[in-house]
Amino acid sequence: MKEQEIIDALKNDNDEFRRLYEEHRRLEDKLSELEQKRYLTTEEEVERKQIQKQKLHKKDQMAELIRQYRQRVLQAN
Repeated sequence: MKEQEIIDALKNDNDEFRRLYEEHRRLEDKLSELEQKRYLTTEEEVERKQIQKQKLHKKDQMAELIRQYRQRVLQAN
């Protein structure tokens, strides 16, 4: 099963994954807004770093759910 198929299945069937995915997208949008600015204030730079950390944490959590899903599929076959 391809990664995108797993992501689509989890987005449809797993509330936690869907929540993480949506939060990750929201953080990505905020980060894009900040990165479009020519210069960042000190506060914006701190916010950018915090957003990057939060995004990475969400991505790690989603990767774990994908790994668990793959494991369940392998065990079912």
